Amino acid sequence: MKRLLVLEEDTACQRLLTETFSPTFDISFQDGRDALKSAKSKQYDAVIFDMASGATGVMELLKSFKTAMPNTPVIVTSRSETTELVVKTIKLGAYDFITKPYSLARVHHLIKQALEERSQKNEIDYLRHEQDAVYDFSRIVAESPAMKAILKNLEKFSKTEGTILMTGETGTGKSFLSGSIHFNSPRREKPFVKVNCANIPETLLESELFGHEKGAFTGADKVRIGRFEQAHGGTLFLDEIGEMGLSLQAKMLRILEDKAFERVGGNQTIHSDVRVIAATNRNLLQLVSEGTFREDLYYRINVLNLSLPPLRARRECLESLTSMLLVKICRSLGKKPLTITSAAMDVITSHEWPGNIRQLANTLERAVILEEGPMIQADSLLSPDSSLPRPKAVGRLYTPPTSLEEKEKEMIRETLAECLWIQKDAAQRLGISPRALNYKIKKFGITHPRWRKHRAQDGLPG
Repeated sequence: MKRLLVLEEDTACQRLLTETFSPTFDISFQDGRDALKSAKSKQYDAVIFDMASGATGVMELLKSFKTAMPNTPVIVTSRSETTELVVKTIKLGAYDFITKPYSLARVHHLIKQALEERSQKNEIDYLRHEQDAVYDFSRIVAESPAMKAILKNLEKFSKTEGTILMTGETGTGKSFLSGSIHFNSPRREKPFVKVNCANIPETLLESELFGHEKGAFTGADKVRIGRFEQAHGGTLFLDEIGEMGLSLQAKMLRILEDKAFERVGGNQTIHSDVRVIAATNRNLLQLVSEGTFREDLYYRINVLNLSLPPLRARRECLESLTSMLLVKICRSLGKKPLTITSAAMDVITSHEWPGNIRQLANTLERAVILEEGPMIQADSLLSPDSSLPRPKAVGRLYTPPTSLEEKEKEMIRETLAECLWIQKDAAQRLGISPRALNYKIKKFGITHPRWRKHRAQDGLPG
C-alpha cells in the first residue's frame, strides 16, 4: 500500500482526508519538524503540506522536505493565496498549490497525476539508462582485430557530422551500430529515425522520405511529414540504400548537398538538418558500373566508410556474442539465465553463420525455448527442425576440429568450396588479402584439380 504523509493541524481536514485516502493509502498525520524526521527515515509516496503546520520557518521546512525526498511529490495547501507565495513554493519544488477550502476530489486527482508522472519519469530514466548501456562502445563485443579497428573508427565517426556508408552482409549489425553512432554523438538528444528502403515500394518510398501534400495523389487526404523532417536535428539511418531507384537517388543527392527538398505534390522548399547513415549489403561500385546507382551519390554518401566483417571472419567474437545474446534472450523470454555446454559452443564456433549475428540470435532464441535444463545442449542447436544448417556431421553427432589450426584449415576449405575455389572471392569473404590466403593454402597443403589447370594464368597454387 502506498504511504501518504500529511502535515495538517485542522482535525476536520484530517478526518476528511482519512475518509478520502485511507482505502488506497497508509496515512500518517504529523507536525512540522517531527514530519521531517519521519520523512528522512521512511519512504513516502506523496506529501500534503499545509503551510500552517510549519509555523515559523515554513519555507525552510518545505525546502528541507524536498532535499530529503527529491522525488516525492508535495502538494502545498494554504488559507491565503498570493502570487508571491505560490511562485515561491513552486520554486522550492512543490508539485502544486491549493487554496483552502479545497475540493478533496481535486487533491485526490493531483496526487494520482503526480504519482503517474513520477512513474513515467522513472521509466524514462530507466530506459535512457538502458539505452546508454546498450549503445555504450565499451559493451560492444569486439574480440577480433577487425572489430577492434571498427570500434575505434566508430568512436571517431560519432564525434563528426560526416555522412557514413556501412557495408557488409545481412545480419552483421549495421542497424545496431548506426544507433551506437547516433547515441554517442552531439545529436543524441535529437531524433534517430530508421528507414528500410527495401521494405517500401518504390512508388511510396519518396513520400516516406520527403512527405506529401494533401491531394498529391489518390489517397493523400492530408499533409504527411516525411522522415527527413521527423529527423530534423538528429540522424536518419537509410538501410539497404542500394535498393533505391534512380529517380529518387537524384532527390537524395540534393538533400545531402543542400539539406533542402520539397514534399511530393508541393513546391515549398523545406530545410532539414539531418545526418545520414546509409547501409547496404550490395556492392555499390558494381551497381554504379551497371548503371543502377548514381556515381555522384555513391561518392556523396561514402564520406566515412565502415565495412563490417561477417561472423566467419571474427570467430574470436563468437563466445562473447553467444553469452551476451543468451542473457538478452533469457531476459526477454522471462526465463532464468542459461549457460551453454562446451559441446554446444563447439557447434557454434564451427559453423559458418551465413546469416551472421541475426542467424546466431534466432538459433539461440529457439534453443532457449526448447531447452528444459539450465544449460543449452548441442541437441537444442542441431534439432532436425532447427534453422541452423548442420555442420559436417554423422547423424546427430559432430566432432569439431581439435585445434585452432584444424579449425582454420576447415574454415578456409569450406569458404573456397562455397566460392567455387576462386581464391580472390574466398579471400574477400574471409576478410583477408589474396596473398594472405595464398600463404595459408600452401601452409595447410590445400589443393584442388582446377588450380593445376589454371595455375599458369591465375597464379594459383597447385
